[in-house]
Amino acid sequence: MIAAPLRSNLPEYTVSELARALKRSIEENFAYVRVRGEISGFKRHASGHCYLSLKDAEAVIDAVCWRMTAMRLGLKPEDGMEVLCTGRLTTFPGRSKYQLVIDSMELAGVGALLKLLEDRRKRLAAEGLFAAERKKQLPFLPEVIGIVTSPTGAVIRDILHRLADRFPRRVLLWPVAVQGEGAASQVAAAINGFNHLPVDGPVPRPQLIIVARGGGSLEDLMAFNEEIVVRAVAASAIPLISAVGHETDTTLIDHASDRRAPTPTAAAEMAVPVRLDLLADLGTKSARLSGSLSRLFDQRRLHLAGLARGLPDPQDLLGVAAQRLDDRTERLRLAADRHLRAARQRLELAAARLRPEVLSTDLARTRARLAEAEPRLLAAMARFIRRAHDAVDNFAGRLATHSERHESLLARGYVVVRDAIARVVTTSEAINTGAPLDLEFHDGRVGVIAGSKPRPRTRRFAIHPGQGSLF
Repeated sequence: MIAAPLRSNLPEYTVSELARALKRSIEENFAYVRVRGEISGFKRHASGHCYLSLKDAEAVIDAVCWRMTAMRLGLKPEDGMEVLCTGRLTTFPGRSKYQLVIDSMELAGVGALLKLLEDRRKRLAAEGLFAAERKKQLPFLPEVIGIVTSPTGAVIRDILHRLADRFPRRVLLWPVAVQGEGAASQVAAAINGFNHLPVDGPVPRPQLIIVARGGGSLEDLMAFNEEIVVRAVAASAIPLISAVGHETDTTLIDHASDRRAPTPTAAAEMAVPVRLDLLADLGTKSARLSGSLSRLFDQRRLHLAGLARGLPDPQDLLGVAAQRLDDRTERLRLAADRHLRAARQRLELAAARLRPEVLSTDLARTRARLAEAEPRLLAAMARFIRRAHDAVDNFAGRLATHSERHESLLARGYVVVRDAIARVVTTSEAINTGAPLDLEFHDGRVGVIAGSKPRPRTRRFAIHPGQGSLF
């Protein structure tokens, strides 16, 4: 058996020298590469660095994304996500392995992007961010409208033009980037900023927010699919309209917003009503209200007139009351006179029985007291009669102002009877047989002569036990 010759001419390396040579060779030949694969074993270290593996059906390669680069990524890496990573290959001599240092990362194709959005939508919906009971009612006519969009695009001009046509309102624009790096954080900050404005602060707090952007590809609209924006929309205390893209475009904030508009112009139409339509509707309702009030007043006027026709003439009511008062006043005066005369007679009878020497003194004193008391009694009676007359006159005046004259009663068949001195006669006792009378009808007067009358009933007056009879 022949022994193999020894290869003594091969160079000798130490482990470190060989590791450095491999590192240098790999980095020189694969300085910048694009690798497509599925993320596996993703882990974010406390330092901020991200560690993961990219795999396909036959191989696996480790990858690392440093902290500052991870902060600039346009997406959030997750296991199972198919991505296209750009970076450089290097080795890690401490563990004898190579790895990809990632500089940028993007989803590999629209299908993977749609899968990412669908998974995110399901996860946020499970948290209740898209629930219908969270939706708020839009204000009918907001005083201030906050708009979150780019200040240089056509979107803001379309919204302002449409608002001016329908119903001009005050608009606050919060300028943001609507795509690219940092767009999602700017949009979320604008929504939160509007919500944190004080109600009575120097900058008015809007009653409605519109988040708007023009159309674009799915990648262009990704800022409005980011979780930070969706959560800001769902947490907004101010009602919010999402108007991102064209009518066929759908983003995740459309599910979280209180109302979705197919276009930014349509969002302006949802925000305010048409001023001319409101004026026309107000005019129609004002005319209907005026007509209804007119008809109501007419009905009440007719009803009041009907009630007034059924009321009695106040002159009839007052005439009887006034005559009764006059009669009772006269009777009171006569009764007082009789009472005084009777008292004077009793006093004189009592004085006649007294001794002559006492009689003259007591009689003079008593007559003096009676003389002093009589004017006061008569004055009190006069005041009482005047007050009664004033009360009746006042009542008669107030009733006369609210009623018709007594001619309306005469027209219904009533007759006023007056005696020879034009006094109104209200009782049969006041008429003597053969006395001339004057009958007033509604169309004139007729003179007549009174005939016979029934014999009046004899009145019996009660006599006080201590008083003598005058009859």
